[in-house]
Amino acid sequence: MRHIIAILLQNEAGALTRVAGLFSTRGYNIESLSVAATEDPTVSRITLVTRGSDAVLQQIANQLLKLIDVVGVEDLTDGEHVEREMVLLKMRIAPEESDSIRGYVVRAGGRVLDPAPEGFIVELTASEADVSAFIGDLGRGREVFEVVRSGALGVSRAGRSLRLVK
Repeated sequence: MRHIIAILLQNEAGALTRVAGLFSTRGYNIESLSVAATEDPTVSRITLVTRGSDAVLQQIANQLLKLIDVVGVEDLTDGEHVEREMVLLKMRIAPEESDSIRGYVVRAGGRVLDPAPEGFIVELTASEADVSAFIGDLGRGREVFEVVRSGALGVSRAGRSLRLVK
C-alpha cells in the first residue's frame, strides 16, 4: 500500500541524512521526497512516499520517533488529506499544435510557461494520477525532453495538523 508520511524534524545539518539512512538500512524505498522549512525556521517538514503494509509503516514511524532530530510523524493516508504534485514538462511541438495544446493544458488546470515550439514548457499541479495522465496525454506522439516532478506534498484536512511532539 502507498503511504504519504509527514515528518517534522529539527532543521539541522545531517537530520535529513539520518531519516533517509533509516529507510535505506531497513531496505525501504522512498518513492518521492520533499523537504522545506516550516513556519518555524528551526523545524523542517519532510513529505515522503513509500510503500508497505500498515504494520511496516507503524514500525517505520516508531523508528523515526527514536531519531533525536525527529519531533513529529504522521501517516497522512490514515485520514482525509489533500495531496498534490507538480510537474514541469518540456517538449517539442509542431507550431500548428500550439493552440490545441494550450487549450488542453488550460482545461487540465495547468499553465504554459514557455510557448517556444522547440522547448514548449508546461506546468501542472494535481494529484499523482492526474499528473501521470497529463504526461501521458501530452507526450503521446511528441518528443518529450524533460519531465520534472516534485513528488507528493500532503496536508491533513480540517482541524487535524502535524504538531511538535512535546
